[in-house]
Amino acid sequence: MEAVPVWLRERRTGVGRPAERSRAEVTAAAIALADREGLAAVSMRRVAAELGTGAASLYRYVDSRDDLLDLMSDEVAAGYELPAPEGPWLPGLLEVCRQGRELMLRHGWLPELVLTRSALGPHGTDLLEHTLAVLAGHPADVGRKLETFAVMNTLTAAFALNELNGDSGACRRQGAYLAHAITAGRHPHLAAALTSAPLVPAPRFEDTVSRVLVGLLGQ
Repeated sequence: MEAVPVWLRERRTGVGRPAERSRAEVTAAAIALADREGLAAVSMRRVAAELGTGAASLYRYVDSRDDLLDLMSDEVAAGYELPAPEGPWLPGLLEVCRQGRELMLRHGWLPELVLTRSALGPHGTDLLEHTLAVLAGHPADVGRKLETFAVMNTLTAAFALNELNGDSGACRRQGAYLAHAITAGRHPHLAAALTSAPLVPAPRFEDTVSRVLVGLLGQ
């Protein structure tokens, strides 16, 4: 049987007492739980507990945890506030990326979903439509424009994830190992890059995104 996206499924009425919640309430509870405790905490049982009901009742709204994750990522995309497209295409796309980064930093679980799941619901589709509208006058073919949308999402998520993990123990361990590798003397090019060249700030988000987008689409 062909899978039907959660947004296109009717809510099950079931038997007995009528449903007391809505899909929007279930989604909001899952987002609140993930914001507070991380993505790993999101389960049918925990979300039901957030709502003060049993896990079985959630199956009136979603079939699985995967449905919950799809609903969560798409609902956050409702937070974009994008102006009507006008002017050059690059500033318009950078504004999409700026707002995406802010949303991902606000919801620290979101970059992982963007990088590991491909779920395009109502709000995500609106965002894709906006991106294509920004690029309406660009000569690139539609395939390149769709690729650009995917790259924007992936790059923004990667930057946000790096920011969120910037002070983690893993980063400190990596720094310690790089220092060891330089001292060992078996990586002269790496040593030169890290010790001989003057220190420069890490690439800024918008600078890097700009270079990637121009590389994909041209000036």
